[in-house]
Amino acid sequence: MDMLQATCLPASGRIACSLCHAKPVVFDETRTERNERDWRITANPLSWGNQRPEVLVLGFSKGPSQAGELRRLPHNDIPYRKGRLQVGKILSHIGLLQPAKPEELKSLVERAIADTNGRFGWGSLIRCTVERFDTGRHEWVGSGGMIDQFMATPFGQKISTTCATRFLGELPPETKLVIMFGLGAGGSYVATARKAIEKARGGTWRTINDVAYTDGKITVVHVEHFASQGANIPNWLGQNQHPRSRLGIMARDAVEKALSLSH
Repeated sequence: MDMLQATCLPASGRIACSLCHAKPVVFDETRTERNERDWRITANPLSWGNQRPEVLVLGFSKGPSQAGELRRLPHNDIPYRKGRLQVGKILSHIGLLQPAKPEELKSLVERAIADTNGRFGWGSLIRCTVERFDTGRHEWVGSGGMIDQFMATPFGQKISTTCATRFLGELPPETKLVIMFGLGAGGSYVATARKAIEKARGGTWRTINDVAYTDGKITVVHVEHFASQGANIPNWLGQNQHPRSRLGIMARDAVEKALSLSH
């Protein structure tokens, strides 16, 4: 087996994976539920960008604005569909994209998503779409701000660990940095994601700061979520005098250190 086959990052496109579904998988149709009205995942794993990236950028799972359009949209139009400018601002703030005007930043993100030979790979910690049944609305809704609740359940722990093992367990040697959107209240998502990644990869991990950790091979850095509401993104970007700005500075410092060690 050559090195490309031995690593676990998929090529850009649909991913053939049925590990969490105890039945034959039909893309974007097969669903596995914890209970009839609790959590469910839909088998529609996707990947974008380079299969051997220097930087792997991950969300939690596809949101409703992405998952609801899989059949209609071209592949490269799906990720961060309504948040590409915010993605650009966040990646620019931590030094992974050059500073630019808003429309230029959005264009930089679009080109990076489509570039299969570029610096970035793109996906999600959980590649299938995660949804929860809203008893008030009587319908399934995207995971949104419910990351911690999902990963606190036995079902969520099983799915997240399986997915992390499959797609993060053995990364290409070129991959030095994993950027994860989402911090959680008081850093709760940082802690829960770290548990899944540590379990998937093994090894010895150490804390770099409140938003970053490393096993000596890769560094994982958590940044503000691109769909974060209110003043969270401006605060994190340092546009306002706010304690959240400190988290953005920590993320930038961890990125700079991780990339300086790899060059």
